[in-house]
Amino acid sequence: MSSGVLLTDHSGGRRRRGRAVAAGGAVVLAAGAAAAAAVGFGGDGAGAPRAADLPPGTALVTRQTMLDTDVVSGDLGYESKTALAGRIAGVVTRVPLAGDLIGRGQPIYRVDNAPVVLMYGDLAAYRGLGPGAVGADVRQLEENLKALGYGGFTVDDRYTAGTAKAVRRWQKDLGLSRTGQVELGRVLFAPGKIRIDTVTAGVNQSTGDGQEVLQYTGTGRQVTVRLEISKQRLARRGVNVQVQMPDGKQVAGRVERVHTVIEQPTDAGRQAETWIEARVSLGDPTGAAGIEAAVVNVVFTASEREDVLTVPVAALVALAEGGYGLEVVEGSTTRYLGVETGLFAGGRVEVTGDGLTEGMTVGMPR
Repeated sequence: MSSGVLLTDHSGGRRRRGRAVAAGGAVVLAAGAAAAAAVGFGGDGAGAPRAADLPPGTALVTRQTMLDTDVVSGDLGYESKTALAGRIAGVVTRVPLAGDLIGRGQPIYRVDNAPVVLMYGDLAAYRGLGPGAVGADVRQLEENLKALGYGGFTVDDRYTAGTAKAVRRWQKDLGLSRTGQVELGRVLFAPGKIRIDTVTAGVNQSTGDGQEVLQYTGTGRQVTVRLEISKQRLARRGVNVQVQMPDGKQVAGRVERVHTVIEQPTDAGRQAETWIEARVSLGDPTGAAGIEAAVVNVVFTASEREDVLTVPVAALVALAEGGYGLEVVEGSTTRYLGVETGLFAGGRVEVTGDGLTEGMTVGMPR
């Protein structure tokens, strides 16, 4: 719900004085302002001071930064799921548990009691590697071997005899056949540590034909938010937001991805629904520590106005000649001052006008 406030007609509970005239019906102010009685200036832009009974209430003109915010619920979870296909032929002999965290060099699952191992890298494994191989995947493998303590080669794009020797030492430590080659499917390359989301294959199940064994995510936290098309302006890639956690804590976030989702109807005769889906990352993932999944509130800032003059929305007066004004209270007299309105938010409105200054006192209804 937006923090901008839509106020109802306040004119009925207040008697205008001086040159105030009855409005021929309620005048509704744009963007959530109240309806008010119309008054006239009688020629100039600011009414002359006059002695009269003072307004029932007053407020000060203040200078502040105004934020127009919109709060939308979202689902806190982990990064997108990725399926791991089994490419090593054999029988699954061990699988991880959902929620397990696995780091570089650690086994993910076992086939014929031999591990399928995690290494870090952005390039997916797409072939077996052995002496004579050249490419970015060779460099990626060598970077991991070196990080795991296996050296004796130059990290480059070439699979040399030194690389093969390091691979044999790595294979020995894992209990694998010391071939000096890495077959396709023995290593999963992922950008970093992974979290097991769902285990699809079971122990004693045959594998190796590319069928899914499990699904995993990264360890980063994210919030998925669905917005109505009319609110698309809120979710722009790179926009900063605030995420309100279930315990009341606020965590800074950032919109990383925005895309359109078309949801097909399940019942005949109904139309498809279109949504804007935004993925929000957390600036401090520890803010979600101990929370596996939850519904959270995401606070989007639709508009921001820095260092502007503001008054309560209810202080606005609809003028007979058009536009809006304020009833300025000066001691025992009042006068009307024409103003232009800007952002409406939090029950206040941005105002500008000749002679309007911070600290002025303006009239308010009961």
